[in-house]
Amino acid sequence: MDLIRHLECFVAVAEESHFGRAAARLGMAQPPLSQRIQRLERELEVRLFDRTSRQVALTKAGTLLLPEARELLARAGTLRAAARRVRDGESGLLRAALPPDIAGATVAAVLAHFQERNADTELELHELSTAEQLERFAARELDVGLLHHPCDVTGLELGPVLRRDLGVLLPCKAPAAAYPEVPLAALTGHDLVLFPREGSPGLYDDVLTTCARGGYTPPVVRHGRGASFVRGLVLSAAAVAFTPSDSRAEITDPELVWRPLATAPLAWRHSSAWPSGHGDATVRAFADAADHALRTTADARPDTPTRPTHLRPAAEYWL
Repeated sequence: MDLIRHLECFVAVAEESHFGRAAARLGMAQPPLSQRIQRLERELEVRLFDRTSRQVALTKAGTLLLPEARELLARAGTLRAAARRVRDGESGLLRAALPPDIAGATVAAVLAHFQERNADTELELHELSTAEQLERFAARELDVGLLHHPCDVTGLELGPVLRRDLGVLLPCKAPAAAYPEVPLAALTGHDLVLFPREGSPGLYDDVLTTCARGGYTPPVVRHGRGASFVRGLVLSAAAVAFTPSDSRAEITDPELVWRPLATAPLAWRHSSAWPSGHGDATVRAFADAADHALRTTADARPDTPTRPTHLRPAAEYWL
């Protein structure tokens, strides 16, 4: 069964509420249209329409399935358009991802740098954690992404590792705010706001391990991803959060301050990644755009990690 064509028939009848008008819209006779609807109902094992001699109305099942059918048709149209561009010698569709902690200015810089040099490529950009990116790489649903290390990079090729040093966001009345550079031990007693562990387990465990080694074991670890939500938790719970220096521009609340950490013990380490053997010119163009944007807008610098960029068998610290 040609599912797409049958769904087109279903949507046309649903929107016209009339088999004759739907058949004219589709450029076909009415009997074949009725046969297609009946076959689709048999395939799905539900009745899509209530039919009388005067009207056609969606059943409850048809009403529930109509949005799904429209979405499938839209995705089929996107696929056809991408195939058309490839056939005509254009670059086609690039599915890319950036992690949630990337600042707005950096996202804009990535897009500008990439589109300036790849105007014929349709960029489908997603906001995905490292774990979500790895899942999509495994499912072949992502072409290139920007990962946090450490993580399992089996089957992936990597671009250069870039480091963004972390500071601490804390209430301005906290005693540690008086330090020009805050030692980790000075955060004792404060809860910590951290991204959910499932988003990047290796990095999560690394952060807590480094804190414990530096003399800071948070009484409670609270979880948040969005910058506004994290700032709200820091204010309401007298907590602290680790954020890179480029996030300072987004701190507008006078009750919050950002301070660098003494000896720079914590950092986000990123690199672009793509499936091994699939690093074509468009993929590398996005990787170059991400690298350029991080260097110019996020204070990132090249880094040669002293620790491996793959996921370790076990964490040293567990909360």
